[in-house]
Amino acid sequence: MQENTDSARVFDSRNLIVYLYKWRVPLLGITILAAILAAIFSGSAFIEPKYKSTVTVFPTTTNSLSKALLPQQFASRGQDILEFGAEDEAEQLLQILNSDEIRDRVIEKYDLAHHYGIDSSSKFIRTELYDTFDDNISFERTEFMSVEINVLDTDPDTAALIANDIVLLLDEAKNRIQKERALQGLQIIQGEYDDLKREVDKLEDSLTVLRFKGVHDYEGQSAVYSEQLAFEIASNGEDSWQARGIQVKLDTLAKYGGPYVSVRDELQYLRGQLVQIKTKLDQARVDVEQSLPASFKVNLAYPAEKKSYPTRWLIVLVSAMGAFVITLIIILIMDTIRGSRQDS
Repeated sequence: MQENTDSARVFDSRNLIVYLYKWRVPLLGITILAAILAAIFSGSAFIEPKYKSTVTVFPTTTNSLSKALLPQQFASRGQDILEFGAEDEAEQLLQILNSDEIRDRVIEKYDLAHHYGIDSSSKFIRTELYDTFDDNISFERTEFMSVEINVLDTDPDTAALIANDIVLLLDEAKNRIQKERALQGLQIIQGEYDDLKREVDKLEDSLTVLRFKGVHDYEGQSAVYSEQLAFEIASNGEDSWQARGIQVKLDTLAKYGGPYVSVRDELQYLRGQLVQIKTKLDQARVDVEQSLPASFKVNLAYPAEKKSYPTRWLIVLVSAMGAFVITLIIILIMDTIRGSRQDS
């Protein structure tokens, strides 16, 4: 008789369908009760619904506006302002989106500490605020190298406003970072330009002094005076006043011709350098004074018509499955204990 009881128990434990049918009443009852309770407690009376707004943006490849739009002096290829960015640019956008600057500006503008109901007297108010911010506002890169800005909020209008404002803050933050560096570059180039301009002005003043002394075109004047002197000597002799006058001019050229040629050649070289630096200076000014959006906006956020959180069917399903599994485990444990007591 004992062996038959053991065999029946082993059979009941291994035959899952039969075993579940045997305990169908508590299993189904508790599962249905858990589903009903989950449906009730996941309602708006217990969990405040949240609405989701999403903005999708693509990064740009343009960092320097001047290189993309202005003609370049050298053969380097300019950037295309209409080209979409790749993985590196998308990662850069994510880093900026996750920066303290954007987070703090959003928190301040919408008074999120009060909006999220965080106790202002809490010792860890900043930690709680940042954690709640991260729970409701997220940024992620898609498989198409775009970046999604997702905002959850109990007010659909607020969710849309925050999502759209984050895009504007993204543009401002990236342009600010680039302009700070561009301004430093502009200051460096402006200093080089001013120094070179002063050097050019100094050489031009020196050249003007030499011109007042009668040196205007050393090579041309030397050739003409030499030809005139030879003609006068041949016609009237070396002691003629015309020959002596031409000789004085040649002596002047001989005295100041060397400095004139040196100053003229250096001035010509520096003027070429000045043109190149002036081009860079104009480009740097464009980078400082002008800007383009940091991203291509695929869509802007709009107030959601349906809530996104909580997902009631998922909560009900998980709760029902959990209740079923836990009930089954408890039944198995109790059945095993009861069987052990009978065996003893």
